[in-house]
Amino acid sequence: MKGISRFYGDQAAIEEISFCAEPGQVVGLVGHNGSGKTTTMNIITNCLAPSSGEVSIEGISVQDNPLAARKRIGYLPEIPPVYPDMTVEEQLTFACGLRGLSRREYKAQIAGVCDSLNLSGVRKRLIRNLSKGYCQRVGFAQALIGHPRLLVLDEPTVGLDPQQIIELRELIGRLKQDHTILLSSHILSEIAATCDRIVVLSNGRLAADDTLDGLLLRARAQEGLLLQADGPEAQISAIIRSLDAVADCTMQPSGADGHPTWHIRTHGSADIHRELFSALAAAGCPIRMLRPVQVGLEDVFLQLTQDRRYAQHSSQEVQPQG
Repeated sequence: MKGISRFYGDQAAIEEISFCAEPGQVVGLVGHNGSGKTTTMNIITNCLAPSSGEVSIEGISVQDNPLAARKRIGYLPEIPPVYPDMTVEEQLTFACGLRGLSRREYKAQIAGVCDSLNLSGVRKRLIRNLSKGYCQRVGFAQALIGHPRLLVLDEPTVGLDPQQIIELRELIGRLKQDHTILLSSHILSEIAATCDRIVVLSNGRLAADDTLDGLLLRARAQEGLLLQADGPEAQISAIIRSLDAVADCTMQPSGADGHPTWHIRTHGSADIHRELFSALAAAGCPIRMLRPVQVGLEDVFLQLTQDRRYAQHSSQEVQPQG
């Protein structure tokens, strides 16, 4: 997708979003509530028209040739679109008809997706009598009908138990060999375990498009040491900054314990524990606390999504959004 925007009046739900999902990749789409995830997915699946920009699947424009593009897309919304009064087989037969498959293709298609998702034993059961996990599988099976090139999965693990989540993760790993997969989730651990690339949206704009390792490199830039020490604040700050290996030092105001905290970042992976201890001890500023800062994917996500635009959008939220 290139330069995609969607406006409601003069308010932007998403603005100038561009990214590309390559064959064989699982791309994770993440963002806070209201970031534009659902709007983006609805535009990709041609459920919503963009105000500007273009989406194409294998070179076919979703806007200019919607029927051909839709044949290449399998979509699993957060709430699976299934009929509770149908059996699993009836639901999948209905999906085959919507895909425009010939009747002689129905049997092989249904058998194939049921085998992939372990649904063969419940093909004759009413969907209303299935568990949440099985209903999710039926929705997934429906998305796979017709062998679409692009699978769009919106919160596919919602309501699943840990074993079902593991099974779904393994299934996605197998499916990416023949499909491009776009996966939206609030569960960052699932995104990290499943996705080859991560696209982060914040307030309708693209905040990051990188691999997991690339995003974690951003986190390492925030790592360092947290220090509390007794003594004049200006003197302690000067001592810290006097050390050659120190790249940056910021002081956080006193917390509940009444002591300010210094966040110290060093050049590379320099170890300044001994040097810092000696300098503060010589100045008569005993250390109260000194510990490393450990930053993970959650910290990167918060850093990317908590920006100044959030306050502007939170007071006049645009609907509908992701």
